[in-house]
Amino acid sequence: MSRTARVERTTAETKVLVELDLDGSGNAEIATGVGFYDHMLHQIARHGGFDLTVQTVGDLEIDAHHTIEDTALALGTAFDQALGDKAGIRRYGSATIPMDEVLVQAAVDLSGRPYVVHDEPPLAPYIGPVYPTSMTRHIWESFGQTARLTLHVSVLRAARPGGHPDAHHVVEAQFKAVARALREAVSIDPRSGGAVPSTKGLL
Repeated sequence: MSRTARVERTTAETKVLVELDLDGSGNAEIATGVGFYDHMLHQIARHGGFDLTVQTVGDLEIDAHHTIEDTALALGTAFDQALGDKAGIRRYGSATIPMDEVLVQAAVDLSGRPYVVHDEPPLAPYIGPVYPTSMTRHIWESFGQTARLTLHVSVLRAARPGGHPDAHHVVEAQFKAVARALREAVSIDPRSGGAVPSTKGLL
């Protein structure tokens, strides 16, 4: 069965198109107008093993907030749609990812209940010219809301002792960890017999 989705989200502030194949090979075509965010969405595709297309046109003349938020909302909706009734999936996934001096842990439950916990140290205010580091938490919250999942993301180590965190490394390690956790959670469990992984019978 194809586990794909196509989501279009249009507001007075943004126009977003997301196409997702959960059983892809990590191919991505990403264009949001925010270079670092494009780079992060490429991590989701590559390390999640998802084929992902994202095209966003937003009001970047104001700032990047609406563009980043609405893309995350559309991406979460696409995940929720592609998962369907979630029959046969593993449901849970986790990953601990090092990136040089940084160590990040992510855990996901495709529970149908949006809940996000995000622990991150203070970072430089921007990565590149237009990506505010304050948006990383908001990305996970927006994605978790529309994907209807529980997500915990914790930066376990952000810098060498006495050093200052490299914001690029801290944020990129989070995206890689979330991608790997999602990859495990959406995968088919060969021992499930195609059942929904819940004693309630639905997620």
